[in-house]
Amino acid sequence: MFKIFKHIDNKSYRPVFGASDIFKFIGPGLLVTVGFIDPGNWASNLAAGSNFGYSLLWMVTLSTIMLILLQHNVAHLGIATGLCLSEAASIHLKPVYSKFVLSSAMLASVSTSLAEILGGSIALNMLFDVPIRAGSVLVTIFVLIMLFTNSYRVIEKWIIGFVSIIGLSFLYELSLVDINWNSALVGWVTPSFPENSMLIIMSVLGAVVMPHNLFLHSEIIQSRQWNLKDEKTINKQLKYEFLDTLISMLIGWAINSAMILLAAATFFETKTPVTELQQANHLLTPLLGKNASVVFAVALLFSGISSTLTSGMAGATIFAGMYKEPYDMKDNHSRLGVLVSLVLAVCIIFFISDPFQGLIISQMLLSIQLPFTIFTQVKLTSSEKVMGKYKNSTFSRIVLYLLGSIVTILNVMLFVSFFR
Repeated sequence: MFKIFKHIDNKSYRPVFGASDIFKFIGPGLLVTVGFIDPGNWASNLAAGSNFGYSLLWMVTLSTIMLILLQHNVAHLGIATGLCLSEAASIHLKPVYSKFVLSSAMLASVSTSLAEILGGSIALNMLFDVPIRAGSVLVTIFVLIMLFTNSYRVIEKWIIGFVSIIGLSFLYELSLVDINWNSALVGWVTPSFPENSMLIIMSVLGAVVMPHNLFLHSEIIQSRQWNLKDEKTINKQLKYEFLDTLISMLIGWAINSAMILLAAATFFETKTPVTELQQANHLLTPLLGKNASVVFAVALLFSGISSTLTSGMAGATIFAGMYKEPYDMKDNHSRLGVLVSLVLAVCIIFFISDPFQGLIISQMLLSIQLPFTIFTQVKLTSSEKVMGKYKNSTFSRIVLYLLGSIVTILNVMLFVSFFR
């Protein structure tokens, strides 16, 4: 007899697998994907394409490969243990260290929410001339209603729809421009470091690998679990998880690449550097027509809303994990985590005079916290006490620590660059 595993939205499912059931595993990865097609990524990618053309596309490829490995690893933690990263840290690490890591992760969640809400409010300003602060409140209220009134699976469907709209929007944008595909192909696979490009290169990386996504993925992957004690079920879960992660991250790679392609084919060709999202929207009108600028703003709005949703969920996961509890919107700790992440972010926005600068500062704060999350994750997934037979192999552990070191060095360089 199979033991039924309780779903995170308090529903239960029978563990029956078939060819058609593969599609039931697709979803958690897409919730993570919206975290690296958020407004912070838009700013970095548009700057990369407008200033350096196709030459920095390789950084999207490299950062996506890093992300696949890290997200795949943290998803294993959720599958093998039934714990999210936050819960596992609270249970298995010394209280002093776990409280420090999780408290800093909560602050990172607030910083992430700030960028996501700002992106949505900038889009409302583009479309309807709504003031940034008022737009921030509207985006937050909408997201809070979504999180507090919908189950996880409903939210998942909404976000899949949002990601689809963003992807279709950029396909439309790309259909209006002439892409130099030979240069694009070279750019995707050939590392290059044009003069004065290091800040943009590090910004692209810092906007892709984000702390809250690592916490979130380890929680939401459990929506596809039925039986932690059955080895066959766990192995099948691990296999389907990688498929979900790979497909979802490739979708994110394609959308991020599309942003750079669009900027390279329009702004770089006309020698027009882009320094803020509103500027890009206004410049598209004379180049591609009004429809292009409207589609751009609509895609940004859905990007801001969907990434704010996942940022709020990550805040709930981290905060509940401090109390050794799973994500559950019926529980006060999860609800409080959402409120801390989103409401505090809105309050900070009211004191920001330059929205674009706010996006940059938020990415800088994430770069400070990221190393703590990565090395905590690798420590836990390499522990036999935590993972049992599913712990990282020696080779995997070396690769993950190497990736963590690379990400850490680049993010520290990004942080230092802001003070030069």
